[in-house]
Amino acid sequence: MKKQRKHYYTEETLKEEREYGFYWYSGLWAALRPILVLVCAGILVIGILSTGIGKVKEKFIDPVDTADTREIVFVVNSGDSLTRVANNLEKQNIVRSSSLFKYYADFLGFSQKIQAGEYQLSRAMTVRQIAENLAAGDGQPIVRTITVIPGWNVEDIAAYLVKEKVLASADAFLGKCRTGTEFSAYYYIADVLKQGSPNDRKYVLEGYLAADTYEVYVSADESDIIKKLLSQTEAVFKEPLHERATELGMTMDEVISLASMIEKEAKTADFAKVSAVFHGRLRKNMTLGSDVTIKYVLNTKRMVLTNADLSVQSLFNTYRNKGLPVGPICSPSPDAILAALYPEEEFLSQGYLYFCSKNPDTGELHFSRSLEEHEQAVRIYAPLWEAFDKQSGNQ
Repeated sequence: MKKQRKHYYTEETLKEEREYGFYWYSGLWAALRPILVLVCAGILVIGILSTGIGKVKEKFIDPVDTADTREIVFVVNSGDSLTRVANNLEKQNIVRSSSLFKYYADFLGFSQKIQAGEYQLSRAMTVRQIAENLAAGDGQPIVRTITVIPGWNVEDIAAYLVKEKVLASADAFLGKCRTGTEFSAYYYIADVLKQGSPNDRKYVLEGYLAADTYEVYVSADESDIIKKLLSQTEAVFKEPLHERATELGMTMDEVISLASMIEKEAKTADFAKVSAVFHGRLRKNMTLGSDVTIKYVLNTKRMVLTNADLSVQSLFNTYRNKGLPVGPICSPSPDAILAALYPEEEFLSQGYLYFCSKNPDTGELHFSRSLEEHEQAVRIYAPLWEAFDKQSGNQ
């Protein structure tokens, strides 16, 4: 039988082993300690943040009362700022904090989308739900779009506004356009009223209700709409155009009058050529002989005019009276205004003094230098005008 082997440890050996174990455990603790500290700190921070976020959410973000689903009428008026909307929401106790709603709506891009209107909100709604509702609108628009077409006269515009149910009746609109006195704050209307012959016009505001597309309030009345259209004329007829008119020895009213004739006589491509014909006739002290001024007086769309038509007693009759008509006959486009101020120089220098319709369907024109050439063109194209009138039922 073998004898078990004995181990003998000297005091020095024991000391070394103890020191080795101590250092081993010390090293492990030294490595783990920062990790444990970090984990504990993280847990502590998360706890603090959770508690803080919960309190912030409860105080500022949560619905005011999740159980209160009663509808509350909330109104956003036109022109209300985001700050005013937020303050009103807090006043009506629909949100907990106006500042939070403002920052939230601004951060998520709702601030520019909030629409005027009347809304049904509740205290059970979240901040996001409220912002989304205000941005979606109440389904009852406060503005609408209207479009005035170049070449329309005052009566055309009035009929359109009634047809589109913007106005219930054309009477008040036409009355205001006829006298123009309510709009004398516009310098160009004041100039017309000072001319001493506003009563010679069918409508003082004729030609000044600028053709364009507009947004108007649904609640807008006749005066509001007229002012909107008049302001656009001022926006179009800027200082450089006034300077050019002065170079030509023309007033703004004369430019608008000429532009209105050009608008009715031609398509845009021929505006400058028609302007050259009119300028050439004015320089030669000839009558302008424009059919569209007769049609304006007689309120007709016929292409074939009789001798009786051409002899009608009116200051708008450019067959009987030299120079421009007493006023505009429609709302001209910016292109027609530019053409009135800048006639085609080549046409002007070549002495073109006449034109007539070549194709009523396309609006193509035939230009002539002499009366003989013009009369020959009329004989060629007159049958087309008669056929067009018959087909269109023009009176």
